[in-house]
Order: sequence, then C-alpha cells, then structure tokens
Amino acid sequence: MEKFYITTPIYYPSDKLHIGHAYCTVAADTMARYKRLQGYDVMFLTGTDEHGQKIEQKAQAAGVTPKEYVDNIVAGIKDLWKLLNISNDKFIRTTDDYHEKAVQKIFKKMYDKGDIYKGQYKGWYCTPCESFWTETQLVDGKCPDCGREVTLSEEEAYFFRLSNYADKLVKYYEEHPDFIEPQSRLNEMINNFIKPGLEDLCVSRTTFKWGIPVTFDPDHVVYVWVDALSNYITAMGYGSDDDSLYKKYWPADIHLVGKEIVRFHTIIWPAMLMSIDEPLPKKVFGHGWLVIGGGKMSKSKGNVVDPVVLCERYGVDAIRYFLLREIPFGSDGNFTNESLISRINSDLANDLGNLVSRTAAMIIKYFGGTLIADREEGEFDDQLKELALATKENAERYLDGMQFSNALTEIWKLISRTNKYIDETTPWILAKDESRKARLAAVMYNLVEAIRIAATLIAPFVPSTPQKIADQLSFNEEALKWENAGKWGVQPASFTVKKGETLFPRIDTEKELRYLQENNMPKTGQTEEKPAYESLPEITIDDFARVELRAAKVKVCEPVKKAKKLLRLELDDGSGETRQVVSGIALWYKPEDLIGKTVVVVANLKPVKLCGVESRGMIMANDMPDGSARVVFLDDSVPAGAKLR
Repeated sequence: MEKFYITTPIYYPSDKLHIGHAYCTVAADTMARYKRLQGYDVMFLTGTDEHGQKIEQKAQAAGVTPKEYVDNIVAGIKDLWKLLNISNDKFIRTTDDYHEKAVQKIFKKMYDKGDIYKGQYKGWYCTPCESFWTETQLVDGKCPDCGREVTLSEEEAYFFRLSNYADKLVKYYEEHPDFIEPQSRLNEMINNFIKPGLEDLCVSRTTFKWGIPVTFDPDHVVYVWVDALSNYITAMGYGSDDDSLYKKYWPADIHLVGKEIVRFHTIIWPAMLMSIDEPLPKKVFGHGWLVIGGGKMSKSKGNVVDPVVLCERYGVDAIRYFLLREIPFGSDGNFTNESLISRINSDLANDLGNLVSRTAAMIIKYFGGTLIADREEGEFDDQLKELALATKENAERYLDGMQFSNALTEIWKLISRTNKYIDETTPWILAKDESRKARLAAVMYNLVEAIRIAATLIAPFVPSTPQKIADQLSFNEEALKWENAGKWGVQPASFTVKKGETLFPRIDTEKELRYLQENNMPKTGQTEEKPAYESLPEITIDDFARVELRAAKVKVCEPVKKAKKLLRLELDDGSGETRQVVSGIALWYKPEDLIGKTVVVVANLKPVKLCGVESRGMIMANDMPDGSARVVFLDDSVPAGAKLR
C-alpha cells in the first residue's frame, strides 16, 4: 500500500487559536482524508511547540510552572481539533519525553559533525516570535515578522553553520523543482534570503531554562527551531529504540505551513537534515493568510475570529467548506462575515441542501418513498452523466495540487448542473401523465446518482455531510467508495428514501450580521446597505473587442523606489518579449505574493510613466468594499498569451 505523510506546523500554545490556525489544519485534514479515500496508508501529524522564553515568562506571571501553563492550553487545542473533525493520526508535544531525548541526540550529532560551534551572540531579539534579527533586517526598528518591539540581547550561545549549506540548498532546489510551492515562495527564499548570504543560526540559549538541556553543556537549552522542526521525525520515532514509523513514513510527502514560516522549513530544516544525513521532505507548501481588512489576524489587533463560535453557530462542515472554497489555497484571502453567510446560503443551503431535499421529497411524493427505477433514457440525461463521470478526475487533478477551491468549484458544477436537470426534465409535469411514469422514475434515479457522486467527492472537505445525505437517499457504504465516484449506475435500481433534517438552514443575512456584531465578532466587512453602483454608458461588442486582455505570468516583481503604492512587474505575455507593468497594489501585495502567478493584463493600453517607470499595460483587479484591491488570478494551467474574451 502506498504511503502518504502530511504535517501541519506544531502550534505555539497561545491563549486563543483563531480561524487562521484552523485554516491550515482543515486543509491538511482534507488532504489526509482524500488520500485515505484513495487507498493510501496515511500518517497525519499535528501538535504543539511548547518551549521558550515567552512561555516561561507567562507561566511566571500566572504563578504556575511552564508545564502546568501549557497543559491547560494544549487541552483547548485538542478540543478545537476534535470540534473541527480533524483526523490526525498523531499529536506531538515538544515536552514529550521521547521528543526531548531525540532532540538532544540530533543536537549532539550536528555538533560532532562540526556543524555546531560555541560563540557569543549579540543582536535584536523578538520574544513573541522567538527570533533573532540583525540591525539591517529590522523594519522601522521593529521585528520584520510581527512588527513588535525587539530587545538587544547578548549571551553565550551555540551556532549552527547554516552559511555552509547555501550552495547545497540551491542545488537541491534546482534538482527538486517541486520542493517549494507555490513557485513564488521558492523565488522569495532564493532572492530574499540565500542570495544576500545566509548567516549562521543561533541554536541555544542561556538566559532562560524552559527548554531541552544540551547534554554536553547543561547551562544551555536547545533553541526553538532545532527543537520545533525536529518534531516531524521524532514523532515517527527517530532517535528512539523503535523507529519503525520513521522508516515507514519518512520522508514526509507534504509539510503544510503558513507563509511566514516557509523560510524555516525550506532553509533551516533542510540544512539540519543534510547535517544529520537524513532525507529531506518531498514538498513544503506555504499557504497564505486569512486576513481582515487587509491585515493579518492577531489578538493584539482585536480582529481575531473565534472558530468555536462559528462552528457552534453554523456547523463544522459549513465552516470547513467556507475556508476551503472562498480562498485560493496559497494566496491570502479576506475573511468577512458577509462572504461566510453568502457561501452558506448560496452554495450549501440553496445548491446542495435544496437539491437533496427536493429529490427526496419528489421520490416520496411521486413514488411513496420507494423508487423502482426504470432506465428509460431521455433528453438531457447524457449531458448530466457526462459531467458527473468527468467530475472525479477534474476534482482529483486540483486536489493533487492542493487547489481546494478549484476542486470544490468542479464538484459544484455538477451540483449546479443537477439542479438544472430538474428544471429541464420537469418531474412535476411528468408526474401528471401516468404513461410517463417510467421516464419519471429514470429522472429520479439520475438525480440520486448525480447526488451520490457529488456526496462522495465532498467527503474530504465536509466529512459529516455525506452520511447525512446517505441517510436520506439510502446510499450504502459501497455506493460512497471513492472509486465509485467515477462510475454511473452504482445505486441499486430499487431503494427507499426518507425525509431528513435540513442539511444547511438558510440564514437571514441582516439579522445574522447584527447578531455577530452584538456577540463581539469583529466587524469584517460592509454591513450597511450599499448604494447602487454607478453604471457606465452602454458599449457595443465592437467597443469591447478593442480591449485586448491577455493571460500573463509574473516573472519579476519589486517595489518602485519612493512609491509606497507601486510595484513593478515583468510579465511573460506570450509575445516572446518581457512586458513591464507598474501597478498600484503594493499596499495589499508583497512581491513574493505575485511572482509565479498568472494575471490578466490589458495588453493594448497606451504606455505611460508612473514615478519615472514605464508601464506597458495594466493588470486587472477587483475593488473591495473596504477600499482594498484584489488582483484577478487565473489558473496556472492557462498559458501565457492566452486571449480572454
């Protein structure tokens, strides 16, 4: 049986996990469930990173030991994963005894190889991020990751010779082009970190005690990244008396991490593994953030969205669906209460929920609940079957690339087409003609088969919903097997349905927004009635034809000097020549967010100069209610130069 090992980052025990933390874990869970349904032997790991100065300080302030402090928080994290229906196979804590012993062995092995040496550290330290920074790395004198104050720290420390691995890392990236995804993250690692020169890494501390002691120098504790990153192999038994899981599952197929820690997982972690002569993971996928009003969620900003409140209010599957459908995985996505409610009402209540309830109700009304299906074919049947049989392959193609939103879009095409099939075949009219009873039965069977296929394919995303559908439409275990999502006619010809609970109740948007605001959920979007937009004068098709819209791949992206709002992009537009475009999106996008992406460019726009830089065209973007802009991205499969019409 083929193996599949997927991990999330181990989460720091903060007082409150928000919906952004849930986003990564739900995505990993979806991949794990998908692979299990395909027949893989899956290992899905998550856990907590519990050592460090910040925990020690918080425990002291609370009057408890560090272990007592983290025990309470970890229990809450496990409860959240249970609530979100996370199917992890293992949960590691870096305070687990086996992990601590294995980390000490890893540290000693790197030391014995000559990759760790003792020195004196002096630099700027961010306690919340547990990161050291040089003077040049600071932004306005503050931590470049979280924007908080840093303190000047000087102490004896051990260092890892990370600088020795720069060339080896680049060579590995070249030989394994899929190691870092999306592509923009790879460009960021090379251009922003490796090319400027890697500095040796501080890997021990002496100013606090809450950590794993260095065996040969107990005044030192192992510093965060050697401790934390090692979890991916120590959880599998590396460095223990029983390393059978390590031999079975390593190297990991996917490390799924937030984009802010990609550099640790694609530079420090591979270098550590090279140092101890162990294989590297096959892929590191850096996903984007869930943001509110263009900014990352954080407790200090007061914009944290509580996943427990949302799950208890709308149901776990509704929240899982929204997280995976609303935002293209890999990019940042804006969370709004309005978009959440809209997705629940439109996709789940109207499209899926209504389809199931209508189908069950018609079989009950027209056949007393028991259908003995006739295979009489008619108009529109072939179109429905053709799409249904193609959906599994289409969804798998996107799932394999971790494009969850696109995979769900493919499945919802089938759901929408099935709803349309009802309108096309008009069962209510067929039911009035006794001679059309056989045709009516065939229509009902086709509806149930299409729903069966859709229910099977949504199982990795919304794991509780397929069984609820099965209970209403009498799907057995065989019917919902993954391989049967690519077959038509699996449902027995005779079966009995029953009316069940409403899968996703429709929400009164106005009342719900008011409720969320009254219950301390952050205001995330436009809640007041929007004025009617001003329409431009009508144009003819000839006018529209004068605008040349082309797909273009972003090759280079960088800020325009002395222009806070402008980015300069070099595009491959399929012409064979590089096209330079200047765009006013720097407030909402970093260069690394765009490199490697496919955008839409107005190709025949008259060139202009912006801050002295020539712009030959304009990339397309949406105006958002909060005043921000969102670039229109195309699927990576669209070739450079493809014309849009």
